[in-house]
Order: sequence, then C-alpha cells, then structure tokens
Amino acid sequence: MTRPQAGPRKDGAADRRSWRPLAGILAAIAVSLTGTRVSAIALPWFVLVTTGSPTQTGLVAFCEMAPYVIVKAFSGPLVDRAGPRRVSWAADTASAAAVGTIPLLHGLDLLSFWLLVALVTVVGAARGPGDLAKEVMVPEAADLSAVPLERATGLSGVVERLASTVGPAAGGALVALLGPMAGLTLNAGCFALGSLIIAVVLPRGMGRTAEPATGRSDQGTEPGYWQRFAEGYAFLRRDRLLFTVIVVIGITNLLDAAFMAVLVPVWAKTSGGGPAAIGLTSSVGGVTAVAGSLIAATVAHRMRRRPVFFVGFLLAGAPRFLILAADAPMWAVLAVFAVGGFGGGFLNPILGAVSFERIPRHLLGRVRGLGDSVAWAGIPLGGLLAGAAVSFFGLAPALVAGGAAYFLTTNLAGLRPEWAEMDRHRGQRPPAGGSVPVAGSVDGGALGEASPPSPALSDAGDGSHPGGAVPG
Repeated sequence: MTRPQAGPRKDGAADRRSWRPLAGILAAIAVSLTGTRVSAIALPWFVLVTTGSPTQTGLVAFCEMAPYVIVKAFSGPLVDRAGPRRVSWAADTASAAAVGTIPLLHGLDLLSFWLLVALVTVVGAARGPGDLAKEVMVPEAADLSAVPLERATGLSGVVERLASTVGPAAGGALVALLGPMAGLTLNAGCFALGSLIIAVVLPRGMGRTAEPATGRSDQGTEPGYWQRFAEGYAFLRRDRLLFTVIVVIGITNLLDAAFMAVLVPVWAKTSGGGPAAIGLTSSVGGVTAVAGSLIAATVAHRMRRRPVFFVGFLLAGAPRFLILAADAPMWAVLAVFAVGGFGGGFLNPILGAVSFERIPRHLLGRVRGLGDSVAWAGIPLGGLLAGAAVSFFGLAPALVAGGAAYFLTTNLAGLRPEWAEMDRHRGQRPPAGGSVPVAGSVDGGALGEASPPSPALSDAGDGSHPGGAVPG
C-alpha cells in the first residue's frame, strides 16, 4: 500500500503543525527504554541472588541479547511489509506478557532457571523488531510534525540518554527497596504502556507499510522475504558512505564495550574508587550527553555535519581512555568524561538524520535492522579482548592501546572523501518508493542506492558513547 508522504509544506500548513506524531513516538520510546533500563538492574540481580552463579547470570544476559541482535537483523523485511506500527504494538505486547510472566511464576514458586532463560529469550527476540519499528517511525513523525530531521533525531537521542541516566538509578532504588521482582513488574508495565501509546496516541494512518506499487514483480506477485532482505543488504554494501559508517561505528562500539565492561571496572578497583567511581563517571557523562543532544536538537540542522561529527568523536573517544591511563585525580577524570559526554551528544542526531534522508522509506526497516545488527557484531568480543589485554599487558597499556585505536579509527576514517556526502542531501526526504542519488558504490552498482542506518543509535550500552544508548 502506498500513501502520500507527509512533510514540511510551504503553504503555511507548517504553522498548523501538530506535535502529536513526534511526541507520541518519543513517549513510546521513552517508556520502553526506561523499563528496559530498570530490568537491566533487576534481572541480573535476581539471577545472582537466587543462583549465586555469575556464569548463570551471564548466560541469562546472553540469552536476551543474542536473540535481540539476530532477530533485529532479520526482522527488517517484516517491518517494511507489515508496517512498523503493527510490529511495534505486537512486539511490545509480547514483551509485556513474557516479562510479566516472570514475577507471576516466581510468586507461584514455579519459576525454574531454564524457564526463566526461555522467557528472557522471548523478551530479547520481541524487543529487536519492536525497537526497530519505533526507530523507523521517527522520520515519518518528523514529517507529520513539520520538524527538521536533526531536531527529531536529536530529541530521540535526548530521550535515549535520559532513559540511560534515569532508568538505572530508578531501577537500583526500586530493587533495593522492594526487590528485583518489582523492577520486572515495572518493566512489564512499561512495555504495556508503550504498546498502548502506539495503538492510541499516534495519529490514524501513521506507521503503515510504505511498500511502493513498483515493488511487485512482472508476474504481479509481491517479492518474497529473502528478496526483500537482499534489497536491504544491497543498500548496505553499495554506498561508500554507508560502508564507511558501518565499519567506523562497528569498531568504536567494540572499543566502547571493552571500555565499559572491563577497563572502567578494573580502573575503579585499582584506583580505590570502587562502584561509586563507576556510577559517578557514568552519571557525569550521561548528564552532559543529554545537554549535547538538546543543543543538537535545537541547532544541528544549521551546522555543517562533517566537522561537528568528527569533533564530537574526538571529544567522546580517546580522551576517556587516556585520562584513566594517566592515573589522574578524580576531578580531572570527571572533567574529561563531562566534555566527552557533551561531544557524544551530537553524534546520533547527525547519523540518524543522514540515514533517514538517504534511505527510501520502504527500505527503512530492512536497512536499519541489518545495519544496526552489523554494528553490534563486535560488542560481545569487546569485553573478552579487554580482559585478555589487561591480563597480559596490564591496565595502563590496554587503555593506551584502546585510546590509540579509537583515535586512529575515527580520525583516519574522517580523511576519506565519502564523508562529504553527509551534507549533500540535507533536508531531502526520500519518497515512499524512491531514492536519492548516491555519489559512488563499492561494487560499481547503479546509483540511487541508500545510505546506512545509524548504528550508533544502538551502541554498546550505557556509556558506549558517554551516555550512549542501549536498545530499549
């Protein structure tokens, strides 16, 4: 079904714009992410205190995240075909039911460990397409609300970072006061509320499939799943800017995962700061990241993207590694994390706007889903590599090596000519069945292909960029 694309108009209609589409999708993202952050505290704590096994705790975490990444990668064609609104509603409903079953069975003394693993696997598998579907509706909401893409993606970044800052604090307090089952019950309620917002608050007609009429084959039949998936894969490999962004974000996500999962905890232990130091540095970075995202939402559509993007990476990346390696006093560490968080706040709004401008609407689900998952591929290796590096070489050399790798990845990649494409299609909205011109392709394919999703929107976790986003 093809419907006319909404967008900012020049006939005065923008003066009568409604914020309901954008406010609705941001509210759905906010409650879903906040519930997930609370669960990220409650679920591991529940497993640890009931089993006493760090191995089983890690297994539960793996059984949630592995299905999330895999199912998200392969759910893009479904989101594009069925429509993101329908998928988001169904996924949040399934997540609410699965999470809500955990405290129910626990209260009835029927919750075995392997049943918990099965329920957590269902939650991860449902969250992947649910998060993807909400992401896909952001540009449509921006069009309907007559808001620049940078502002819409900036506001989305603010919501993500606020959830990353407020959610863990609320989850820790709730678990301390009422126990982990209260946190999981709140998470189930958040999923249910998100599903209700998608169903009721969003305007009628928003979030439907954007499949073009030309999507049918010569025989009049619709393309199959694998043909749709192949179209998304083609977009991920033909555009040079797309290819470069995927590589850069994939490497930095791996380094960020190593930093937050191993290097920061080891630094906090050896420096004597303990868990309080971890929480303090994360909170400072998260607060300034929210400030950066707010500024990006306000003025980023007037700024040149390429210099802002790489200055943001310069501030958010290597300095965090090097300040810890220098064994600096806490005030200096906090200052570096604060500056890094502020710079990191500009990254996702820019990447999101670039991808939404360049990907035809009918391909958003499959391109963003596959790209996000590719960018996550190295994250499980980050902690393993960091742990091995600290064991063999020590903390300071591992931090210096990580900072150097971060600096070289972001700055050497910035010299490539593809990045000039970041500003080329500013303000353009690909029609539902169309595309925007692309300067070149990796394989010499036809022009008119799409740019990548914004993998940084689904990065390694709390602090993967200071105050970074986690799939919610």
